Amino acid sequence: MHWFQKTIKLPVYKRGFHLITNIVVRELPEIQQIRTGLLHVFIQHTSASLTINENADSTVRSDFESHFNRAVPEDAPYQHDYEGPDDMPAHIKASMLGSSVSIPITDGRLNLGTWQGIYLCEHRDEATPRRLVLTAYGV
Repeated sequence: MHWFQKTIKLPVYKRGFHLITNIVVRELPEIQQIRTGLLHVFIQHTSASLTINENADSTVRSDFESHFNRAVPEDAPYQHDYEGPDDMPAHIKASMLGSSVSIPITDGRLNLGTWQGIYLCEHRDEATPRRLVLTAYGV
């Protein structure tokens, strides 16, 4: 059994949904050593999240952003508002989507569907660099 783990820092992304699959694969080339296994990607933040979805049509990403902004409005009466009007909505959106994704590894490659990619979901207007913990294991 092989185990590999690495913490990476992503560049700062503007608010929205961003494909990061290529960054994850580039930053953990050890995936190529695994025939059958799993990659777990965890984000160490509470105002950004991860998900897997459409990797080809960018309108999917803009639709995600507009839908989440309607579902979790910034002008709602939040008690937690120390860091600005986008702070509490960012925490709610991150909880809705989650802090991790897991992807099968098959023959040294991520076994994503044809149209699937890993998204960084940035929910803050003034984002900071985000850290991911990548853990790959298998035989």
